[in-house]
Amino acid sequence: MGIIKHRYDFVLLFDVINGNPNGDPDAGNSPRVDPETGLGLVSDVCLKRKIRNFISLTKTEPQSGVPEQGYDIYVKEKAILNEQNKRAYNALSLKLDAKGKEKAGQISEARAWMCQTFFDVRMFGAVMSTDVNCGQVRGPVQLAFARSIDPIMPLEQAITRMAVTTEREAEAQAGDNRTMGRKEIVPYGLYVAHGFISPHLAEDTGFSNEDLELLWQALINMFEHDHSAARGEMASQKLFVFEHDSRLGNAPAHSLFGRIKVERSDYSRPARYFSDYQVQFNRDNIPSGISVHEIL
Repeated sequence: MGIIKHRYDFVLLFDVINGNPNGDPDAGNSPRVDPETGLGLVSDVCLKRKIRNFISLTKTEPQSGVPEQGYDIYVKEKAILNEQNKRAYNALSLKLDAKGKEKAGQISEARAWMCQTFFDVRMFGAVMSTDVNCGQVRGPVQLAFARSIDPIMPLEQAITRMAVTTEREAEAQAGDNRTMGRKEIVPYGLYVAHGFISPHLAEDTGFSNEDLELLWQALINMFEHDHSAARGEMASQKLFVFEHDSRLGNAPAHSLFGRIKVERSDYSRPARYFSDYQVQFNRDNIPSGISVHEIL
């Protein structure tokens, strides 16, 4: 389908009901929050993980577990990145010199192979210069931290497991065998994430129009395949895409994002569903050369 030729900026609205959208491991896995405003946060790394998982799910042969050509995932669970890098040298039959160093031109060959093989490398980029050097790639698709529309109120809940882990625990409880725990949830949060796609970097990595369509599918459906006890009800609610008819772009991204207004319908009570909000898009005097797509 060819390498993308236009610049894109996009806005994704997603929500969570009674769940933890992105726990902070340095804070006991509590939901991430901006301490000055109380607004909830979801990291770009969290969103990229869900996109990667969706691509892996849709582009892997169920029986063999082998990904389709060009759709392997570089950063995946339990992966050893240096071993991933070695695959390029093995596939291209590249040999190191007597000192164990890469020969001239080998890094660029390996880098190109990694972009062709791994979807997330040609989409997000990667640092692949550790030990086995495959160079560095700056990806055409970039995501910012998502932020909630309103302050969130994490609630800590006590939970009980009707079992214990060790015999010593059972003896201490005289056979009652209960384990107490805690989990934190956000009763409701509506989050906004901003994304950017560069055709200049896409040309470097080979990010194609077909890859772009797969990215839109991932943004729409990634939460549908990520349900868990902590994220039982997360969903993508709206996806606005601004397509520029030039490579450099026809308007600053922030001015386009500012056209989307999200407000609560009733401020007398807390929001608990997406229907408690109104999403308005200002279509007046859209800059020339900008096409707006409401994909969701």
